[in-house]
Amino acid sequence: MKWNIKYTAYILIVIIGLCLSFWLLRSVQTTEVDVEIDQKINVTPEQIESIKAIGEWEFLSIADEELVDTIRKGIFSDDQLVRIYYGTVRLGINMHQVEPGWIKTSGDSIEVTLPKISLLDRDFIDEARTKSFHESGRWKATDREALYRKAYRKMLKRCMTKQNIHSAKVNGESQFRQLMKSMGYDHITIRWKE
Repeated sequence: MKWNIKYTAYILIVIIGLCLSFWLLRSVQTTEVDVEIDQKINVTPEQIESIKAIGEWEFLSIADEELVDTIRKGIFSDDQLVRIYYGTVRLGINMHQVEPGWIKTSGDSIEVTLPKISLLDRDFIDEARTKSFHESGRWKATDREALYRKAYRKMLKRCMTKQNIHSAKVNGESQFRQLMKSMGYDHITIRWKE
């Protein structure tokens, strides 16, 4: 059997090709890429300012009506003024009252300190709905103003109870938790100023 130069050239080319392939495989270094995911959530100053810009945030609204009367004793008869006052007392917070450092973050945790629950609108009696229930005798504007102030105090006393303030806090915490969860925080602590 004679070796053909042609077959020898093929075998030589195959051996050189294998050697080059082996050499290339050994000389190529593997490149590794590490991808790190930043689990830290940052609240930007713009986000803090947009939350503060909400201003007054209502957490509880209480509709109330008060029947208030006054009697003036007379010689022959008594004068009487009876009126029904309607109003809506709104409890919540004013975001402009938050103190510096009211929001603190650490990773996926956030701590928020909110101002205390307060009356949002001091003019809560709806004068347009006020009705005169009974009126006898002559009454001055100062008498009507005194009756208004009496209704105001009664509404305030009836609506600004510990139970209503607690309900407002519960509603406020729920709303703030939803807001913070939507921003990506998993561990949320809410504190109230007293």
